[in-house]
Amino acid sequence: MRIETIRHVHCTVLRASGELDHAGRVRFSACINAVWDWTQGPVLVFDLADLDFYDSSVIGVLAMAMQRMEEEGSGRIIVVRPSSHLLSVLRLTDLLSHVELRGSVDDTVAELTLQSRAAAAATYGARAAAGRHHRP
Repeated sequence: MRIETIRHVHCTVLRASGELDHAGRVRFSACINAVWDWTQGPVLVFDLADLDFYDSSVIGVLAMAMQRMEEEGSGRIIVVRPSSHLLSVLRLTDLLSHVELRGSVDDTVAELTLQSRAAAAATYGARAAAGRHHRP
């Protein structure tokens, strides 16, 4: 199994290819732990479309990340280009309700960037407005 991580300002993309079995799960989980603090939240974008084979280990990896996010009280899991089989497995294990689905990595990164800029602009605008109201 090959795991590629790409660090963006607002998310970390984890792209897996090859075969994700038990041995791959251990490596993938270690990789997630290594990049956990790369972004605030964290926001983890999983691109699993190039996996040739996966067993229940893929669910274990996603469940581990989801559980840690729930324990820490923040974070997002985004799955990009899931296969119909993976969607079915996510649905059966009730993980589908805990992940976001997107069609492309590039669009997802762009969307997260725009969301962050909008949030920053709103915060700046609120601070500026608050500053105007408190002046004597």
